[in-house]
Amino acid sequence: MSVKSLKFGVAAALAIFSAPMASAQEALSPDEMAALCHGGGSICVSATIPVVRSAQALQSWMSPDVGAAWAAGYKGKGVTITMVDDFSSSDRFSGNFGVGVQTQRHGEWTREEASMIAPAATIRSKDFSTGTSVSLARGLNVLNLSYGMYTTAGYSVNQIWWAPEEASIISYATKGSAIVSKAAGNDAVAVGGVTGGQQDYLDLALIGKPTAIFVGALSTNGTTTNKAQLARYSNYAGSNAAVQSHFLVVGVEGDKTGLYGTSFAAPIISGYAAIIGSKFTKATPVQITNDLLNTARTDTLANYDPSIYGKGEASLSRALAPVAIH
Repeated sequence: MSVKSLKFGVAAALAIFSAPMASAQEALSPDEMAALCHGGGSICVSATIPVVRSAQALQSWMSPDVGAAWAAGYKGKGVTITMVDDFSSSDRFSGNFGVGVQTQRHGEWTREEASMIAPAATIRSKDFSTGTSVSLARGLNVLNLSYGMYTTAGYSVNQIWWAPEEASIISYATKGSAIVSKAAGNDAVAVGGVTGGQQDYLDLALIGKPTAIFVGALSTNGTTTNKAQLARYSNYAGSNAAVQSHFLVVGVEGDKTGLYGTSFAAPIISGYAAIIGSKFTKATPVQITNDLLNTARTDTLANYDPSIYGKGEASLSRALAPVAIH
C-alpha cells in the first residue's frame, strides 16, 4: 500500500486553524521565488536563504527561555535544520510572527518559525512533493516534519510502500542519524489513532525510533503560576508507553500570530534541538533527543497526565543547564 498520493493537502490539514488563505495570484517575494522547486531536486532551497529581518528579536509567542539561550550565546550555530514541507504549491495563508502580516506557503511559515527560534542555524528546505531522499549535512541534523501520511486505517506499517523521502527519514530516526521533530496532528486523538477512518502511518512508522519526537500543542506557554493546557485540536500521547516517552508539548500562541496547529509546535522543538546542539557540540542526535525529553517540565501543565502530555512541556533552560550531556 502506497501513501505517497495522500501527502498533498496534508500540510494544509495540519494547519487548518490558520488564517484564511490569500489569493495565489499575489506577487511572490524574492524568498518565496527562491523556495520553488524545479524538477526532481532534493534540496529546493540552499542554506543562503536570507535570515528574517528580526530573527534575533524575542517575540511574545516565544518562551522566555529562548531569549536566555541567546543571551548565553546559543543560537543554533553549526546545526542544520531541514524543513520537509510544502514550498511549491499555490496554497498560502496569512499570519504574523511579530514581523508584520505575511502570506506564505505552509513550508515558508514553518521555516520562518524555526529560523526565528534558532537564528544561527543553517536552514534547508525540502519540498515534500519531490519524493526524493532527504540528504543530511555535515554535523548535527534536525528534520522538521509538519505533515503526516494518511491512508485507510488497519494496515501494518510493514505493508506501506514508502517513497525514498519518508524511507530516508524513518531510517535516520531508526539509526539515530538525525533528530526528527514530528507534528503530532490536529485531530484531538492519540498519536497513531484513527480519525475519519484513516491513520497517519508516518506517526506509526516513527514510534519507538530513538531520535523521533512527537510534538503536541499547548494553547499557551506554561508557567508554574499559569499552567498550560493542551490545545483543543492537538493530538495527545495516548496509552502507548513508546509514544509517551517521546512526546513533548510546547506553546502555540495562535492568538498572537494567527497561526494554530501542531505544524507550528514541531518547528519550536526543531529550533530547541539546534540551540542545544550549538552548546553541546560533540553530542549525538540520540543524546540531544534524550536531553530534550528528560528535562521536560510537568509543573507548568494543568492536571499533568503522561497519556495527554507525554514527557511534558519542553524546557530549553533545563536542557541547556548541564555542563555536558551523555
